[in-house]
Amino acid sequence: MARYTGPKTKIARKFGEAIFGEDKSFEKRNYPPGQHGNNRRRGKKSEYAIQLMEKQKAKYTYGILERQFRGLFKKARAAQGITGEVLLQLCESRLDNVVYRMGISPSRSGARQLVSHRHITVNGEIVNIPSYQLKAGDIVGVREKSKSLEAIDKSLSNSSHVYEWITWNNDTKQGTFVSVPARIQIPENINEQFIVELYSK
Repeated sequence: MARYTGPKTKIARKFGEAIFGEDKSFEKRNYPPGQHGNNRRRGKKSEYAIQLMEKQKAKYTYGILERQFRGLFKKARAAQGITGEVLLQLCESRLDNVVYRMGISPSRSGARQLVSHRHITVNGEIVNIPSYQLKAGDIVGVREKSKSLEAIDKSLSNSSHVYEWITWNNDTKQGTFVSVPARIQIPENINEQFIVELYSK
C-alpha cells in the first residue's frame, strides 16, 4: 500500500501548521524549513503556487497520494453539491479518518495501520481497506480480539474530541458514523476552493 513515509515535521513547517497532530519539534521551530529558515524573504506566491500548496496540504493531512486524491476529486465533481465541500466530505468519510476521529488512534497514519492489520470492523465485518467509504449509519468498532490492545486503550483515554457526526461507546468500543459532516463541522484548515480551481485548469 502506497503512503507517505518521509519527514513529517519538515512538511508541517512548510505549511506553517501542525497538520499531522501534536508535534514537539514543530512547536520549537514553526517557521519554514531550510538553511535560512525564518530569515528568508519570500517573494509573493503566484496563484498557482497557492492553489498547489492547498492541495498538498489536504493530501498530507488525510494521508492520500496524488492518484487517489485525483480520483476523489473526479467523484466529487460528478456528485451533487459544491465540489470542494464534497471532496472534503469524501476524505472525512474514509474509514481510516473516522477511526482517527473516534479516538481509536492518535493519528491518521496509526489509524491506517490498525485498519490494514485487521483490528477494525464495519457493521460487524472486518474491513482492512483504509480508503473504505463509510455511509451514514455504519457502525465502526474494534475487533473483539483487539479490544485489549494497549495502544487503543491509551489513545481512547487521551482522546477528548467530540464530533456531532460521530458517536462513540467506550464500553463496547463501537461507534456510529451518524452522517456525512457538513463543511462547518470539518475542523481542518483547508481552502477547498483553491483545490477545485487547480484541478479545473
